[in-house]
Amino acid sequence: MPIDEDVRQLLEASKDSFPSTGDPWDVRTRCSALPVGALPGIWRIEDIDIPNADSFLRLRVYSSSDEQGVPAILVFHGGGWVIGDLMWTEGQCRQLSAKTQCRVISVEYRLAPEARFPAAAEDAYTALEWVAENSARLRIDPERIAAYGQSAGGNLVAALALMTRDRSGPSLRSQVLAYPVIDADFDRGSYKEWGDGPGLTRSQMEWFWDNYVDAADRCNPYVSPLYAETFAGVAPALVITAEADPLQDEGEAYAQRLHDDGIPVVHTMYPGMHHGFLNLTQLFPKAQEAFDEVVASLRSSFGID
Repeated sequence: MPIDEDVRQLLEASKDSFPSTGDPWDVRTRCSALPVGALPGIWRIEDIDIPNADSFLRLRVYSSSDEQGVPAILVFHGGGWVIGDLMWTEGQCRQLSAKTQCRVISVEYRLAPEARFPAAAEDAYTALEWVAENSARLRIDPERIAAYGQSAGGNLVAALALMTRDRSGPSLRSQVLAYPVIDADFDRGSYKEWGDGPGLTRSQMEWFWDNYVDAADRCNPYVSPLYAETFAGVAPALVITAEADPLQDEGEAYAQRLHDDGIPVVHTMYPGMHHGFLNLTQLFPKAQEAFDEVVASLRSSFGID
């Protein structure tokens, strides 16, 4: 089906206000000025700085209560590994904590081009290790940790699932990915159909890839997960894709690879929706439906009724 008409009108109206490509620092500045929207109340928010390869890595912890031994959800923002910060996921993190009754931990990983691959992926692993090792401080159950990310954040979730398996690190109960970046193949059908927009474009994705990783490293499974020899042993997954998105086909391919390797996976494609639609729950019923699916999947993985 064609792109949802309300979505098309929104994207056309906002295309000049949303930064595209250019100088990464200028793009970040313009993105920081974009409206965040209403922020639901939450019981407590705490910023914690932990050591990483450069200096420190900031985690923002959202708690809906002071309950002990609750599950934890690591959240990774999108932005093509180049832009984005903790505020990009502020609203959804608050909602996730309230609706799951879990600790939600947003990760402010290093950005490219200052910190190219594997910096962001290593930050994801550092965050997972620290959270598991500091479960008493966080008042979480270290055996119930999941990871959730959109777009480039979804890429980091897929990389993290492989890294913690390969390194015998802390286990993940589930991986939840929304329209993830999975490989750098610009010849897929969805790139041909939607590469000129509206919404995310091929030229934007090429710019993100060029800033994040050298061409010689793009077959590394921690940057292009489809190159993994096997997915046996990684966490069960929910993969959400959008029909009007250049990344639709690679998200579907990731879900199929997980299924082929015996990993429990649910793949839901939302017709007529665009890249990033999950952030517009107040505008589109399908966005709210997708967010509710994320919440239900996470609760189920933790054994929460």
